[in-house]
Amino acid sequence: MPNSDSICELSAVAMAAEIAAGRLSARETVAAHLARIEKVNPAVNALVTLVAERALAEAAAADERQAHGERLGSLHGLPAAHKDLQPTAGIRTTFGSPLFANSVPSEDSLLVERMRAAGAITLGKTNTPEFGAGSQTFNTLFGATRNPYDLTKTCGGSTGGGAVALATGMAALCDGSDLGGSLRNPASYCNVVGLRPSAGRVPAWPLPMAWAPMSVEGPVARTVADIVLFLQAISGPDPRAPLAGEAFRIPPGESLETEVRGTRIAWWRDLGGIPMDPEVRNITNAQRGVFEALGCVVEEAEPDWTGADETFRTLRFWQQNLRLGDAVAAHPELVKDTIRWEVEQGARLTARDVGLAQLKHTEIYHRMRLFLQRYDFFVLPVSQVPPFDVDQPWPREIAGVRMETYIDWMQSCYYISVTGAPSMSVPAGFTAAGLPVGIQIVGRHMGEWKLLQMARAFEQAVNIRRKPGL
Repeated sequence: MPNSDSICELSAVAMAAEIAAGRLSARETVAAHLARIEKVNPAVNALVTLVAERALAEAAAADERQAHGERLGSLHGLPAAHKDLQPTAGIRTTFGSPLFANSVPSEDSLLVERMRAAGAITLGKTNTPEFGAGSQTFNTLFGATRNPYDLTKTCGGSTGGGAVALATGMAALCDGSDLGGSLRNPASYCNVVGLRPSAGRVPAWPLPMAWAPMSVEGPVARTVADIVLFLQAISGPDPRAPLAGEAFRIPPGESLETEVRGTRIAWWRDLGGIPMDPEVRNITNAQRGVFEALGCVVEEAEPDWTGADETFRTLRFWQQNLRLGDAVAAHPELVKDTIRWEVEQGARLTARDVGLAQLKHTEIYHRMRLFLQRYDFFVLPVSQVPPFDVDQPWPREIAGVRMETYIDWMQSCYYISVTGAPSMSVPAGFTAAGLPVGIQIVGRHMGEWKLLQMARAFEQAVNIRRKPGL
């Protein structure tokens, strides 16, 4: 039997290949990950609901199907964990809220359904902030998830549990979601890869506001190649998701590893003057030379950010009010103060406020679309600060500028959310204290393949693979 630790350190692509070739069984793979969870999870608190017996039974069934020559899915035998916002049939789904502490759905979400149909084996649920609100993963049900590179620091959020599970080898793949940075921020903070796809690339169901495209679902993984494998399994149309677009596929004859010489890169300036931690700024800007060494043509340029902040806030508050207003009204004492504040902000909006925000949203999309006709990619920081104290709900200031609310510090992510462009966080370096920092690469709408090729070239050139000391 292969060494348990060596199994958990394989990429998802390598793990799937070993299982498909019969050199590794699903039973061995799941058992190795359960052993890693037992060893590591008490320190980081990434998985909050574990279904070990069910996972072992599914692994045994997967091995039997393979032994009988059945056709295998692309994720066959891979141990996966689902964000605790994703409904999972027969498995507790709490949304990080005491209001749903004992909720057990009868159906899987579409994302979970697709992962399982592709052969992934469910290990359990990963921690998330209450209702996924905020880029710091903590809640009153389960407490905080800790950064594996420094247990006194946050892992980010809201897909924090998933990012930590990947960084520590407790899962091969994890799903997530992203409104204002929730797939990118924790990936940056945990030295893994997170992709925010174009709206509609990964269909979502159940979703109360199926026509609101700013919140998306997508993958986090250890490598860019793993993201490619994962995205193919979860993308594509579904009648339950009216905005669903075409499936992501590798173009015939093309490879993830490709020549990027001559690629036009727009390099960030100051994102309209938002505050940025000096160490994050320096680590990000140090990567410009990497792109230039790859043969890219790099120029300082940005789209016009006029209205991006107001548009995001208006649409976010409107959605939060519609989604959580009834829960706040019925049980205000069971909902955290920042959510109550957002619901109140949403209640103050007029129909004209929301309508104007929708118009601005469209304008900003077209501004980015036209900007990316001149450039192939836009590169900028993921988050404005490195990982901060896990006991601090959100940073109170950045570079001497006071943060008035719990979303102020995520502008570098949510500005991109408003554009609708696909973007991803790729490991880029470490602070002097040894904390991970990712870089954000933004591509054209529905241009995930080219974006992933560029991210792969950067990933190989930088090769930041320092393991957590757990």
